[in-house]
Formats: sequence, C-alpha cells, structure tokens
Amino acid sequence: MGKRVWCSMKKLKKQLIVLGVVLAMIGVTACAKNADNAAGGALNATESTTGNTSPDVGDVKADTDTEEVNSNLMENVVTVNPGEASPFNNGEFEGWGTSLCWWANRIGYNDVLTAEAAKLFFDEENGLGMNIARFNIGGGDDPTHDHITRTDSMMPGYLVLNETTGEYEYDWTADENQRNVLLAINDVCDGLIAEAFSNSPPYFMTVSGCSSGNESASQDNLKEDSYGDFADYMVEVMLHYKTEWGIDFQSVDPMNEPDTKYWAAYSNKQEGCHFSSGDSQSSILTEMARALEEKGLTDVVLSASDETSIDTAITSFQKLSDEAKGVISRIDAHSYGGAMRGQLQSLAVRNEKNLWMSEVDGGDVLGENAGEMGAALWLADRIIDDMNGLMPSAWILWQAIDSHISSEGYLGRTDTGMVNTNGGYWGLAVANHDTNEIVLTKKYYAFGQFSRYIRPGYTIIASDKYSLAAYSAKEQKLVIVAVNYEADDMGVTFDLSGFTSIGESAQVIRTSGSMESGENWAELPAQGTQAHALNVYLKGNSITTYVIENVVQ
Repeated sequence: MGKRVWCSMKKLKKQLIVLGVVLAMIGVTACAKNADNAAGGALNATESTTGNTSPDVGDVKADTDTEEVNSNLMENVVTVNPGEASPFNNGEFEGWGTSLCWWANRIGYNDVLTAEAAKLFFDEENGLGMNIARFNIGGGDDPTHDHITRTDSMMPGYLVLNETTGEYEYDWTADENQRNVLLAINDVCDGLIAEAFSNSPPYFMTVSGCSSGNESASQDNLKEDSYGDFADYMVEVMLHYKTEWGIDFQSVDPMNEPDTKYWAAYSNKQEGCHFSSGDSQSSILTEMARALEEKGLTDVVLSASDETSIDTAITSFQKLSDEAKGVISRIDAHSYGGAMRGQLQSLAVRNEKNLWMSEVDGGDVLGENAGEMGAALWLADRIIDDMNGLMPSAWILWQAIDSHISSEGYLGRTDTGMVNTNGGYWGLAVANHDTNEIVLTKKYYAFGQFSRYIRPGYTIIASDKYSLAAYSAKEQKLVIVAVNYEADDMGVTFDLSGFTSIGESAQVIRTSGSMESGENWAELPAQGTQAHALNVYLKGNSITTYVIENVVQ
C-alpha cells in the first residue's frame, strides 16, 4: 500500500483554520517525547479491557524531532463535519446487526453455544452490542433431495406435506434451532430490531422443485401462480412469531440478491431465488403488501430488494412499478459489488426511502504485514467505506459465525473447521461444537471498535476515507473510529472546528496485534484536545476509537 492520503483543505478559509489549529498545538506537540503528554499519551497502553498486556504500541520516540512531528500533523488533517450528516431515519442511526442465516440454524441445538453467541454478539455491556437480527424464513427443500452439503445451510420450511390428506400444513416445531437463537438474542438485547427475509420459497412453489434455485440460474424460480401463496406463507410465519413467541418483526423483504445468476438448482446450499428486476420483483412486493394488510401487520416496513451489488440495487429500484415503489419504505442493499454509493444514497433521498446496508462480509485482508489484523483491517475498511459513502441508518454483517469445528459434523455432513486467522476468512468467530466455545477473532474486536461506541440514535457525520465519525446531540458525545493500514505510526489532526465547543479529552480504545499478545479493545490513557482539534498518533496496523464528551454543535 502506498503512502496514506488524507483529506486536505480545499478552501482557503479551511486552510487558515487548520493552520491556526496546528500552530496553537506547537507548544503541546513539542512535548510529544514525554510519555505522560496528552498528545503522545494515547500510545502508552497499560492493560486492555480483555486482560492483555499491551506490547510496544508505537510511542513517539524520545529522539523524535519536534519540527517533523508538527509537519506530519499538519499534512494529515481530517475535518469532522457535523453539517454533513446522514439524511436517513431523521438522521438517527438504527444500529448494527447480522443475519442469523445460517449460523443460528447450526448452533441452535446447543443451549451453551446459543447463550454464549447471544451475549457475545448482542449484549451491549459484554459483547458487540448488535441490535439487528435478520431472520431467514426458510423454504425447506424437497425431502428426497440430498444436495445441500453445507452443515448450516439446510434450512427447514414451515409447510410440510400431510401424506394422509395430500395437503401442506404448518409445522410450528420446524426451524427450532434458528428460533432458539433469535429468542436468546431477544432476551439479552433491549429494543431488538428483527427483519424477516427469505432465501427461497418452499420447494413446491418453485419452478424447479428445488429450494436452491432454478435449473437455469438466470431464470425466475417462483411459479407464476405462487406469488400470492409465497407472500401469504411469509406473513403467516411472521404473525405466528408475533403471537406465540413475542417477536415483532420490524420489517420484511421477500428476496435475497434476486437479480443475479448465482442461484441454481441442486447446489450445496439454500441461499437465493431469482426474481428478475421489473415485473417479477414488483409482483412479489405488491403481494407482500396485500398479505401484510390482510393479516393486520400494517406497521411492518416492507423493504427491497437486497441486491448483491450497490449498482444493481439502483437499477432494480428504478425498474419497479410505481405501485411497488409506493409500498416499500426502505431500500435494503448489499455491498459485495458496485461503487455507486453516492448515487444510491441520492436515489433513496429523492424517493423518500430509508436506506440499510443489509449484508456484506468477505475473506480479504488489508494492512502491511498485518498478520491477524489483516482481516480486521479489511472489515474496518468496508464499514468505513459503506458508512461514509451511503450514510445508511443500519450496517449488517452476513454471518457472525461462518465456520464450525465438530469432530462429528452435522446431519451426516462435515464442518469446515478452524479458519486461518493470519489470512482472510468470513465471519467474526468460529463455533467449536466439541468444546462448547465460541472462538473469537480479531474481526470480532474490529467490529466492536465501531458497534460498542457508535450506538443507535447517534448521527453519522462526515469525516474521511480512513475514519468514521458519529455524533449524539442528546449525549453531547462525539465518536471517531480511525484506522491505520500502514506498518508505521501515523500522526493525524482531527479538525473539530465545526463544533461550538468540545471536551478537554478523549477516551481512547484500540485493537491491534494478535489475539494472544496484542490489544483487544485496550483502554489507553485519555488523549487531550487542543484548540478545537484532536491531535493523535495512530499505531501501525491498528483501529482506534476516540470518544469525546461535552461536545456541542
């Protein structure tokens, strides 16, 4: 990776403000050699919140030249601008989350793993503090099929054939594993937001007779005469969860990455059903609106279309009928592909729709010789890119757990085993079914650098491509999450002149290094502020969160 490029001041007025900020700090930064100095103090970690002793954390060395320090800070200036804020949900961030598909289907048989996962991912005090769970209403595959080999992906359906009557009847004991996890999460998470979605209609409603997709992956798989039946099926399940288990689904989307060529019959998983953009997607949305109204669930938000690409999300929305556009209240989009984040944001604003980034993850790495932090830095980069580019009211991971360790496997299938934590991998953690443990990774702690401090009700505001900022007017609190993808330490000045007043210091939390000897949400000494600015040094290959109180816009 080349030299890190930071935001520069484009207008003379801003240049003068920043120059004044830096000059005001010269007397302070000249003392950066002192370990107790506020400007350098953020780099002197003692004990992390997880009990890890911090290694060398890249302190400004005793021979650091004062002129070089000030030059570095002047070059790397980031303007945190409260005047440029998220336009969605009245500017209030709704939260962080994960799909429960498919990991909840895999671990829900085990009460120990279920309780531990609920705490680790959704408990605000002891975990990540997620508050959004996307629940997959499965279609269930033809019981004579034997092609779904992923141990977590064999999702049961609620409609089963009564051999005596020849009719399909609801079996409310189905999908017990995923339900157990959802109910455990609901117990630990106050104000849980649950969204229902579907990877596939029931197999007998499909063209191919297979819940994995059409034999031609580019063709629709829901029978033309089953659009109403499928909508009724999803809403009936939602209503039963409301009346029997107390789960009020806030929203529903009957599609998952619909306008793609991914979903073919007889694949190793149940993940999607092709709905062509235009008439097909419009039909299922209008049928869902009808079914919700008939069942009295008129307060449920209807969202669409959970396309895999940001760019495809734009075209799919544009091709919806006027009626379909009218019945949806939110655009849900995945960010696996596409680059038109600003255009999607503008589209949603023009059409008065809310916007969620409803799914993404990946197995890539970033950083310079970052080791275990490589995957964590990649995740941080994706969060920052999506949140700054889209400014959505929610950001949701695909699977919190994507890999499983089990000597016995599951349902006659073999699990994937432990991930390579020095490389790229999906998920935040691994479930060890042999030891009844959830094995955490650096991606877990990377996610927490955001989710534990940028909370529901905050407002996402503008910063730059290497940081994410959020402000709470109610709490008078500013949160900045900053990432350094380089091996060397980086000095940065956060220009906070857009605020009327700021607190005298910032709480500092950092993740870096390895799981064994690095920092995991390490609480560092408070960092002083100076002249409407926060002057910091970011450790190489690290993610750092700064929390400033008494901030008034």
